[in-house]
Amino acid sequence: MSLDVLAGALMIAFAAIGGGIGNGLVISRFVEGVARQPEARSTLFVQAILGVALVEVVPIIAVAFGIMKVLGV
Repeated sequence: MSLDVLAGALMIAFAAIGGGIGNGLVISRFVEGVARQPEARSTLFVQAILGVALVEVVPIIAVAFGIMKVLGV
């Protein structure tokens, strides 16, 4: 196994782990905020969705680069 394949696989794995941790933090803060102020649910929901979208950008890019690294492109 060449080091390029290993590097690409590690990029994909760490992107998945990082995305999962980031999404968990955003959603846990959303639930915490709704528990504290239920009337602010709609505002917090919009901010949580934007936060999840921003968190997901980096893993998607890392997976793309990881696949390019594995394929040798």
